[in-house]
Amino acid sequence: MTNDMSNVSDRADFDSPWKEIIEAYFPQAMHFFFPETAALIDWERPYQFLDKEFQQITREAEQGKRYADQLVKVWQTEGEELWLLIHVEIQAQKEDNFPKRMFTYNFRIFDRFDRPAISLAILCDSNHEWRPNNYSYNYPNTRLSFEFGSVKLLDYENRFHELENSDNPFATVVMAHLKTQQTRSSPEERKIWKFSLIRRLYDLGLEEQDIRNLYRFIDWVMILPKALENQFWEEFKEFEQERTMRYVTTGERIGYERGKQEGEQEGKLQGKLEGEQQLILRLLQRRVGELSPQLQERIQSFSLSQLETLGEALLDFTAMEDLLHWLQTNLSA
Repeated sequence: MTNDMSNVSDRADFDSPWKEIIEAYFPQAMHFFFPETAALIDWERPYQFLDKEFQQITREAEQGKRYADQLVKVWQTEGEELWLLIHVEIQAQKEDNFPKRMFTYNFRIFDRFDRPAISLAILCDSNHEWRPNNYSYNYPNTRLSFEFGSVKLLDYENRFHELENSDNPFATVVMAHLKTQQTRSSPEERKIWKFSLIRRLYDLGLEEQDIRNLYRFIDWVMILPKALENQFWEEFKEFEQERTMRYVTTGERIGYERGKQEGEQEGKLQGKLEGEQQLILRLLQRRVGELSPQLQERIQSFSLSQLETLGEALLDFTAMEDLLHWLQTNLSA
């Protein structure tokens, strides 16, 4: 299991870590989340991510670019070509239009490329009741019933022991996601879990590149306040020295501290305020998705103290709604 994520590491920081990890471990993702579909696939033949084709079906979509969506061409065991549409719904709250969007994307694939697609969704939200898996309408002479596969990450809360005993990389991914949700109000506990999950990668005896890949995901989602991040990194350096393994280096890190260093460097060149603005914008892109020009302009108008306050608050953001609520609550219109 030595897929290298270095080919995607140069993307903008706000690209979804889910997209990277699925690209790096696509077969493992399918076996972990959708075993019935995985059983249809001839894994001896190469699979292909259809980025250009996916861009064609989403170019005019109201939702805009969705970084965690993937369109993949695989081969069935019988030798026939098969397309898979993988969607990771990373919003913190349910989205009423989500089933319709799943149907729309599926239909666009069929309409534009004359290919049926298996549509699959990974639901990362925190609402136990929201479990979309179909879109339908029914009239006297016309009826539609579209069903799609979906998994709910919250369901793994009661199966955490199974995750801990699994060597599938997506067991680690799910654990990191769940513990990020559960520690939104407890950064100290998050630091403990972050260290534990990364140490687990070494305990599993994974190869160096797999440790780096999964470290990137954990570090990306389990953001810590600066002081705790510094503590974590010092403790982790000691751990690596004890293990005589230097797999994760300062240059590998993509978390808060790297963003801070980049912001400080920009501050030397363009002034402290502008450097802080760029740092906050990058972190927001990572946490809630692409910002509109209007939102970027508003944040760029903040004072240094406002930016610092937002920088602390955004550590708990998981969706655009969190940012908008913060702006409405803490700042005058």
